[in-house]
Amino acid sequence: MKSVSRRISDGRVLRLIKLWLETPVEETDAKGHRCRTTRNKDQGMGTPQGAPISPLLSNIYMRRFVKGWKTGGYERRLVARIVNYADDFVICCRGTAEEAMVVTRRMMSKLKLTVNETKTRLCRLPTETFDFLGYTLGRNYDRRTGQAYIGPRPSRKKIKRLCSEISDLTTRKTTELEVGAQIGRINRKLRGWSNYFRIGTILPAYRQVNHHVRYRVRQWLCAKFKVRGQGTTRYPDAYLYQELGLYQLKRT
Repeated sequence: MKSVSRRISDGRVLRLIKLWLETPVEETDAKGHRCRTTRNKDQGMGTPQGAPISPLLSNIYMRRFVKGWKTGGYERRLVARIVNYADDFVICCRGTAEEAMVVTRRMMSKLKLTVNETKTRLCRLPTETFDFLGYTLGRNYDRRTGQAYIGPRPSRKKIKRLCSEISDLTTRKTTELEVGAQIGRINRKLRGWSNYFRIGTILPAYRQVNHHVRYRVRQWLCAKFKVRGQGTTRYPDAYLYQELGLYQLKRT
């Protein structure tokens, strides 16, 4: 709250944010039972996970770490630059990774922050890869020349999650929907995903998603109109994209 109060002078807004931080959080355990916890209020630290204000508050507090990294001379001495979004960050450096890791843990301890050890690791490019903000960064190959380069691509986890969401949208339980309404639901999902994942090496991911979408839409149409088989003859690609208006992921 001290970091927030340096930027906000309205007491009513500060009180609202404080209530937000102290509000109980409802969680579901492994058995499906719901329970409310007040861990943030009891321990005096943390923000409710999933809250819309959580990334903003994380950015404000993480600024102390980024600013301390620069003013303490670590960025210049270790030639290490921090790239962060909310509480996720990557330290890019050459040959000083071990020392940067030690300094990071020491500074986080002073700020009373906890480093997630399961997600924190040293990664050496280009022989290794790492995921950050939904992208996998590492070695890629130019499809025309075959030349290797370092760049981002949509992570397998995000591709798998999108395909799973498309499958959930096209279950047999949704066959009562009109075709136009169903295609609209799928298109909104695809447009939102592609608006974010549109940089780097994207064509392999796009082909995988498009193939899955076509398969699931055909399965859904066959179930709705009682058509036997896979539906490739009854519902070819041209019909899906031109007649129904299904959105196709492609580089823009």
